[in-house]
Amino acid sequence: MMEDTVHENTNLVSSQQTEEKQSLVQMNSGAPVNVETQYNINKKGKGGYNVAKDLLNNQSVDNIQPVAVSPPGLHKKISNMGPEKKMMTNLPKRPPVDIEFSNLSYSVPERRSLMRPIRGYKTILKGVNGKFKSGELTAIMGPSGAGKSTLMNLMAGYKTTSLVGNITINGRERNLRKFRKMSCYIMQDDCLSPHLTVMESMNVAANLKLGERMPQAEKDLVVAEILETLGLTECGNTRANMISGGQRKRLAIALELVNNPPVMFFDEPTSGLDSASCNSCITLLKELAREGRTIICTIHQPSARIFEKFDKLYVLAEGQTIYRGTTMGLIPFLGSMGLECPSYHNPADFVMEVASGEHGTFTEKLVMAVANGKCNNLSEGSPSVAKKSATGPGTISLNNDIIKKQSEQICPDEVKIYMTHLDHINNLGSPDSIPMTASKTRTEPDGESNPEETKPEDYCKSSLLENGSMESIDEHCKNFATSSWTQFKVLFIRTFFCILRDQTLTNLRLFSHVACALLIGALYWDIGNEASKVYNNAAMLFFCMLFLMFTAMMPTVMTFPLEMSSFRREHLNYWYSVKSFYLAKTAADLPFQILFPLIYVLIVYFMTSQPLDPARFFMFLLVAILTSLVAQSLGLLIGAAVDVATAVYLGPITVIPILLFSGFFLSLNNIPVYMQWLSYVAYVRYGFEGTMQAIYGFDREKLTCSQPYCHFKYPHKFLEELALENAVYWVDILVLIGFFVFLRVMGYFVLKFKLHLDR
Repeated sequence: MMEDTVHENTNLVSSQQTEEKQSLVQMNSGAPVNVETQYNINKKGKGGYNVAKDLLNNQSVDNIQPVAVSPPGLHKKISNMGPEKKMMTNLPKRPPVDIEFSNLSYSVPERRSLMRPIRGYKTILKGVNGKFKSGELTAIMGPSGAGKSTLMNLMAGYKTTSLVGNITINGRERNLRKFRKMSCYIMQDDCLSPHLTVMESMNVAANLKLGERMPQAEKDLVVAEILETLGLTECGNTRANMISGGQRKRLAIALELVNNPPVMFFDEPTSGLDSASCNSCITLLKELAREGRTIICTIHQPSARIFEKFDKLYVLAEGQTIYRGTTMGLIPFLGSMGLECPSYHNPADFVMEVASGEHGTFTEKLVMAVANGKCNNLSEGSPSVAKKSATGPGTISLNNDIIKKQSEQICPDEVKIYMTHLDHINNLGSPDSIPMTASKTRTEPDGESNPEETKPEDYCKSSLLENGSMESIDEHCKNFATSSWTQFKVLFIRTFFCILRDQTLTNLRLFSHVACALLIGALYWDIGNEASKVYNNAAMLFFCMLFLMFTAMMPTVMTFPLEMSSFRREHLNYWYSVKSFYLAKTAADLPFQILFPLIYVLIVYFMTSQPLDPARFFMFLLVAILTSLVAQSLGLLIGAAVDVATAVYLGPITVIPILLFSGFFLSLNNIPVYMQWLSYVAYVRYGFEGTMQAIYGFDREKLTCSQPYCHFKYPHKFLEELALENAVYWVDILVLIGFFVFLRVMGYFVLKFKLHLDR
């Protein structure tokens, strides 16, 4: 029995290897790959012309039986995508978009650091040209340093400085603000909120991107449809940090699909995925493109099976274009340049070898050939090859050569009509979407021969401009989908729940406050009213300010830079404004910054026998809370300015000068005159002053003395010793509030400046 099992596994592996080799041979020869007869037409029944006639008249055709094609691994990863996949019909309708660029150049300054002068400029892109059309899945390939990510960032509007050239949208000059509102950029790192479930993340996206006028029931319908289409229904109640890599990638796509953007950019969508998940991901992108979207992605070295799924290919080498056109035209083009791809060799690997110079210095020759239009005449590698069909689940794919042979003898005009609508069936996946007009054949600028109805602008209307909607790009891109108040409300709730579920920000902080409070209370037990231990009590009060300062600042310093990638993606994809995000972040953390110092003070204050006066207790509590808030604001400023590694170092370093000028280690009168001004910018000084005034000020009665002589039996003498007799409590409170507001405002502008600097 074991021998039979081994024999079956061997046969299975052998058959898979044979299929892969056949695929490579067909691609290298320029023949179509995976183009099968998916409609079984009964020759004894209606002929090809009668079938076409019935289709045009919207009549049912019994003799045509669709056969679903499911690439291996798709149903394993996307269980909800059935064989009869339908387009998402509940999404908002958007106009199709074509992107064209010409003479595009980009350079960056060369310098060792921001403080050093610019030594020169390094040119990354050198006058590239091209066009990305709606309804097509385009891959940008090239070796490391070729400029593919830079080209993607320029197209998406993430990079704008030092850009030379023209970028047009549907033939008009690109308005960057409007274009970013109608496109989305899905980065290599998924950048998801780890503490939200899949359904919660989708609801947040729907509430931010679908507008306030849409009823909640319709939003729920859109979310449910996207989750079902992308196979995420089963993990809807699972947190994002607990789902698989393929599901995370699909969730990142689902979040951006909520408002149905006509343009989608993907940076290395298959990075970190296994082969089955890669195939599922690219198949999904193929289906999204077939619904009329412009899908552009960078990819490093795809397998032959994945490579054949792309409609168009754009290859860069040394910042220049060495090929642009269909994937099936790549091998004939390279062959015409004297670069023959070996049999059983992946074309993607071969073109990467060529771009890297492993086969000689062909870059300039290929660049000149592309500039002269030599790759424009290659349609699918062979004049007789019909338009390449999608191979995703439920996509109806037809062998047009067979149909042509059966129908050519009937009537040439009817054959053209029939073939046109077969192409529509192939693209849209449903005979119901077939338009009722015929057309002539035309040749695209990049060499692809298509009927006029099958151009992306037309079949996009079935998924993006359905029911005769004439929505324009300008109407789609007026402003954010929701008001600032709605953005703040949604982000506040999301941030609040994320903080609640974060082990570092919540549970660990709570434990540390309780544990340290108990430790301090036990160490300084019952010393608050003892005149002989006033210095010890002052040290305890100073340590309280120091502890609250560190516990508020360091978690923010460590976690906020990690949130920047998610914030950057959502903001640049126009989910919300910087103002709404920053205010929501500030407001959501306020309850915790009040609760934790309150718990700490309640334990320490009574264990150390501080004065049992409600006024003094609340004065001490107010100073503790404000000190904590100011420290957190400083941590937010540092976290917004630098990366997490630098922030973890800068956080404690900035505390050292603040502590030196706080007035505890060195009284304010003993600080040198030329350095006394530094004590005014040390916010811990005001926290310490306010604490000492709350405990020993306001004419407190004399302390108990267990020794024969207590010099500081009267509290005002101790304040004089520390040079705090003239301190005013409410002035300290106002200064701390001023520090809080100033640091928060500075953090906001630093955040905006950093976003601008990234461009």
